[in-house]
Amino acid sequence: MKPSVIVFDVNETLSDMAPMAQRFVEVGAPAHLAKLWFATLLRDGFALTAAGDKGTFATIGAEALRCLFTAEDLDRDTESAVQHVMAGFSGLGLHPDVAEGVEALRSAGYRLATLTNGSTQVAEKLFTNAGIRGSFEVLLSVEDAPGWKPGKASYHYAAEACGAAPEQMLLVAVHPWDIHGASRAGLATAWLNRSGARYPDYFQAPDHTLSYLAELAPVLVQSRDS
Repeated sequence: MKPSVIVFDVNETLSDMAPMAQRFVEVGAPAHLAKLWFATLLRDGFALTAAGDKGTFATIGAEALRCLFTAEDLDRDTESAVQHVMAGFSGLGLHPDVAEGVEALRSAGYRLATLTNGSTQVAEKLFTNAGIRGSFEVLLSVEDAPGWKPGKASYHYAAEACGAAPEQMLLVAVHPWDIHGASRAGLATAWLNRSGARYPDYFQAPDHTLSYLAELAPVLVQSRDS
């Protein structure tokens, strides 16, 4: 079954999280700690889901910062530093290729949605500021699902919310773990590989690999119309 609904991951896939490193510098922590923090946040969210529990992105993110900041000589108290870093999400922008790619998919007749491990409020502000909110039919978060991605139930929640079968959906993400999870849940997948990284062999391979989001619409349209 060819996909009619395109569902996007948000953090790093659509949003450019590079500026978060500067937030760490501004509180007296090293810039490289940003990547460790985000990886820790995801790891712990995944672990809770695997154990049958669930936490929110904001709660886990803040607590992960508190743990990491215990080893740093900050220029302010820990809670103020945590608030400063977490507030950085509200100021993020899109990757340069996103607006064009989203518009091309919408113009081609695809229904567009998001499924994020973060909050819908962050996605709402991100898209509104960029002028593309109207291109998305619905913004979804795992906060309303049984667990986080890449748990199968999260993708099935998105399918139900969109009124579509998993086989009618395609996930776009930069994270191989997200591609693998969506594939195992029955979705088609498109890996957005902006950096030229190697895709891990232990994950289910994506159906499509892209360097820029605008590459996806022509590929899907050709397949759909053939």
